[in-house]
Order: sequence, then C-alpha cells, then structure tokens
Amino acid sequence: METPRTINGGIAVDDRGSIRFINDFNFATAGIKRFYHVENHKQGFIRAWHGHLKESKYVYVAKGSAIVAAVKMPEENEQAITAYVVKVVLSDKSPKIMYIPAGYANGWMNLEDDTIIQFFSTSTLEESKGDDIRFPYDRWNIWAEDFR
Repeated sequence: METPRTINGGIAVDDRGSIRFINDFNFATAGIKRFYHVENHKQGFIRAWHGHLKESKYVYVAKGSAIVAAVKMPEENEQAITAYVVKVVLSDKSPKIMYIPAGYANGWMNLEDDTIIQFFSTSTLEESKGDDIRFPYDRWNIWAEDFR
C-alpha cells in the first residue's frame, strides 16, 4: 500500500521577483482529474477528517502555511482511534506537495490568515461523492502546536 509523502520544490529569486516551482510533479502521471482551492475564514481553523477509499489527493499551499495531515483509515469494524498520523507543515516559503493516497483520511489547519490550499484530485466530483468518508475533527487530535 502507498503511504503519504512529499514532493519537494523550490523558489528562485532575482531582481524581478520570485518563482515557486515543483518540477518533479507530473499532472499526467499523477492522474489528476480536477482541482480546487480552499481558504478558511480565520487562522487556526481545522478542517478534518475526510477520506476516500479510491481517490488520492495532492495538496499544495499556494499562500501562507498550514499543518496538513493524513492517517490510514480504520477497517470497517475497527474502533481504534490511535493511529500513526503523518503531519507536515506546508508553506509558500518552501514549496512542496503532499501526496495523500487512497485509503487515507486527511485534514488541515491554517497557521496564517489568508492561507490558500490547493487540492488536486484523481477523481471527478461525481466519483468523489460516492467515495466520501468523514470522521470528527478531533478523532485524531493532532492539532496542538509543538512548542520548542
């Protein structure tokens, strides 16, 4: 089974401005069928947990920063709420894409106002509607900040 991972990008800056890129991300081989972007109305807002058995997603933060997380969804009759959660901070200051394979639930919390997150999906909207599994936002409560 596939596991979540990140695809690193970069940023180039010169006297004209900057360009952010993720050259190792290939839309054709990723099987992207649609994309959408999401903004929260305030900093620290949590949108979680949303999963699919067939659909995979790629997540990119176009502006701001966010904690993006993925967890393998429990089997049908499994009640355990403890599971290993892959938790990544995505930021426009360090471009990268997080891959969330089918079979994983995902969630995110914006760390800055005006954060924009783009999702690239391997399913059409109609396919996604028939493959939608939701859990309470605190099912895997990983949203507290790690103070260092």
